[in-house]
Amino acid sequence: MQYTRAQNLPDILKNRIIVLDGAMGTMIQRYKLTEADYRGTRFVAHAIDVKGNNELLTLTRPDVISAIHGQYLEAGADIIETNTFGATTVAQDDYEMGELAYEMNVVAAQLARAECDKYSTPDKPRFVAGAIGPTPKTASISPNVNDPGERNVTFEQLRQAYYDQARGLMEGGADVFLVETIFDTLNAKAALFALEELFEDTGERLPVMISGTVTDASGRILSGQTVEAFWYSLRHAKPIMFGLNCALGADLMRPYIAELAKICDCAISCYPNAGLPNPMSDTGFDETPEITSGFLKEFSTAGLVNLVGGCCGTTPEHIKAIADGVHGLAPRAMPHAH
Repeated sequence: MQYTRAQNLPDILKNRIIVLDGAMGTMIQRYKLTEADYRGTRFVAHAIDVKGNNELLTLTRPDVISAIHGQYLEAGADIIETNTFGATTVAQDDYEMGELAYEMNVVAAQLARAECDKYSTPDKPRFVAGAIGPTPKTASISPNVNDPGERNVTFEQLRQAYYDQARGLMEGGADVFLVETIFDTLNAKAALFALEELFEDTGERLPVMISGTVTDASGRILSGQTVEAFWYSLRHAKPIMFGLNCALGADLMRPYIAELAKICDCAISCYPNAGLPNPMSDTGFDETPEITSGFLKEFSTAGLVNLVGGCCGTTPEHIKAIADGVHGLAPRAMPHAH
């Protein structure tokens, strides 16, 4: 089964470093939206507060989400992520909105698709990455310190939630799937299992990107694996790209990206936070566009990466600086691309 969308993405990855967008949540904060903005007219009578449910804005303030996508594309992003990080039934149940998850994914992909189509040119096509976040629950770790065997979600619940999310993203026009900010490899396996099911059911295969998050200086993801073990646990999915995002700034992420660059037989991605959190900063993070882009330019010059971008605290200004910094630099040479 061949890729039915983004067929030219593997070739582009061989020829240049591509740029992912930056943080959605950071940009939404700039709009200083109220509870009423989140509710819109459709959810005025919803029983509990929904401010902070950023995925809901896809339905109630699509103008804001489209504008953010446009700003990142204007800054030079090749790939933009849908506003669906938490658009699963598992995550939306926290707001008593689980039944909206499928609709959120369809509409979010449609909004991103429309903006990409505006900016795409033959020389610089733009792609929609269907963002699949980790959910707030973990299949590997007990929520109860007194009962190590307890779990608050099952593999089957995660598989079904991810399947519904991915089906909505595909229907809405996503070009690739991005399983990101993985802190639990078992959650990621559920997502990848669901994607394979969807490909079988639809006869359509989209490229898959995988990105984990190293939570501290131990060099491990939260469920305990080193980045090497993390790769070997998931390489069976034959991702077009594998890498790290979030949690750390680029400087602290470098040794782990270098390790992946040695062992992965696919493209390598890196989209870090703008340094470590600082509540006193406007964006909640300290690094300026020049600092973040400087680190990622060095990664690129060292031949470590094929895709760069930004996570928490990054803005269109960061993405423009990153895009300018890596322009013309050769991508990491891949043993072979899937």
